[in-house]
Amino acid sequence: MTVTATFIGLGVMGYPMAGHLARAGLTVKVWNRTHAKAEQWAKEYSGTACETIADAVQGADFVMTCVGADKDLIEVYEGDSGIITNAPEGAILIDHTTASAGVAERLSEAASKRNQPFIDAPVSGGQQGAENGQLTIMCGGPDTAYEKAQPVMDHYARALNLMGPAGSGQKTKMVNQIAIAGLVQGLSEALHFAEQAELDVSKVVDVISKGAAQSWQMENRSGTMIAGEFNHGFAVDWMRKDLGICLEEARKVRASLPVTALVDQFYGDVQEMGGRRWDTSSLIQRLRKFRKS
Repeated sequence: MTVTATFIGLGVMGYPMAGHLARAGLTVKVWNRTHAKAEQWAKEYSGTACETIADAVQGADFVMTCVGADKDLIEVYEGDSGIITNAPEGAILIDHTTASAGVAERLSEAASKRNQPFIDAPVSGGQQGAENGQLTIMCGGPDTAYEKAQPVMDHYARALNLMGPAGSGQKTKMVNQIAIAGLVQGLSEALHFAEQAELDVSKVVDVISKGAAQSWQMENRSGTMIAGEFNHGFAVDWMRKDLGICLEEARKVRASLPVTALVDQFYGDVQEMGGRRWDTSSLIQRLRKFRKS
């Protein structure tokens, strides 16, 4: 039996993720706010570019979304032209957007009224992870729906797990972003210190990466940080959106995030430097700028 999957949102993440589904032999239909992007995708992969969400979700077994933020999710899921109204009863809805836990809970409740299980499933791994099918996926939703959806998500995942009910995936992604923010700032300060101390920074990284200081960021970003290259990876604008979600949720659950709040401000400095689309590792440029001023 052929599985029909619809993918809504063909940005730098959704485009290759939908491609993995097509390459795996699923019947794939796609929709994107800019229809030309959907047509481009359909020329590259075996699938159908649809002009409306209603057409895209018709007959779908699974509907995946990967859009911008809460307001975009509400727009594509709710209303007469949205996913919930037009997808079949029983279709499993999977959202890969990094958004608030509140909107996941809201959409889960709305979808349940049409017997459509909803899974919030934000991803980590960036554009490279999406292109290579090596994403980490953190899920929140019903056990039975997750069991059915897992083999489908496996086509673009390196690791995935069910973390709890609706909203749990988004909260786990917040933990991920909080950890990354502190790590990148720490790595930036370490490399900046090595530069100022006139050490061979590449040799320093080679040595300390074999010990307790090792991290994914060090292994994958230290070289480009040293070279001052940031036109790749996860953009500062996106990180600020994510950290804003983290800080808002922290206020709700009464969690103290002083380092996260500080790093969020530092990313604001990077934005003012013209680095809105730079990779998150560009925090080091802020230190270099202040060194010269």
